[in-house]
Amino acid sequence: MTQRTLGGTSRKRKRTSGFRARMRSKTGQNVIKARRKKGRYRLAV
Repeated sequence: MTQRTLGGTSRKRKRTSGFRARMRSKTGQNVIKARRKKGRYRLAV
């Protein structure tokens, strides 16, 4: 049976790939910028 892609606790998910976590680093900001440019509905988890 296939597994869901993003396991783990929601706190862990927010801390590693949440919006504020992304904005902390320069590379994370680039991720958000790229997703904005692409027109993503959701920028971060």
